[in-house]
Amino acid sequence: MRADRLVLGLFGVASVLNILAAAIGSRPLDWASKPLLLPLLALWFFLNQRARGVRPNAGILAALLFSWAGDVALQFEGSTAFITGMALFGTAHVCYVTTFVRHGALARMRRLPMLLVPIGYAVFLVGALTWLWPALSEAGLAVPMAVYGTLLSSTAALAAAFGWRTALGGGLFLISDLLIAVRVADAFTIPGPPVWVMVTYIAAQFLLATGWAERRTA
Repeated sequence: MRADRLVLGLFGVASVLNILAAAIGSRPLDWASKPLLLPLLALWFFLNQRARGVRPNAGILAALLFSWAGDVALQFEGSTAFITGMALFGTAHVCYVTTFVRHGALARMRRLPMLLVPIGYAVFLVGALTWLWPALSEAGLAVPMAVYGTLLSSTAALAAAFGWRTALGGGLFLISDLLIAVRVADAFTIPGPPVWVMVTYIAAQFLLATGWAERRTA
């Protein structure tokens, strides 16, 4: 078995365990599984590209590793940990956006119907911020969330330039973080266990990494 496929299998196992941890509210299982997710996905990306004779993209690797650091930071409680995690994820989105722009995303988005994608995300972002702004202001998070939301929406919009996998990955990333923002702002109670954040987040990172890998080696 190729090493990259073995690593991807381990990523799958860690993902199932972490989703189970979120479903049953097991903090020890969450601590045991969540820090493994993004390093395994980054290792898969590196090995997969090397196996195909392609130089692994440093921007994608950096985005995955900054996301891992954000995951670890958000496992701690308190506002400092939350702001740190958001800053690390913001840096991950800068890496994604920079990579997409360098590979021609802006040129691809200039014509209809692709032009509608960034416009749609911009409208969605403004609507979400308008809805959540009063509660986020009370928590002192309105401006940081607005900055982070802009970076996140940029990732989602530009990812659409590279195929359905990255487009879906960017959209799921936005949904995952919107669920977190809604919870932080206490704006809406989502029925069921807090598992949807991890389901959408894991799927988002997987689709972004695999979508980019497949596109660059097609």
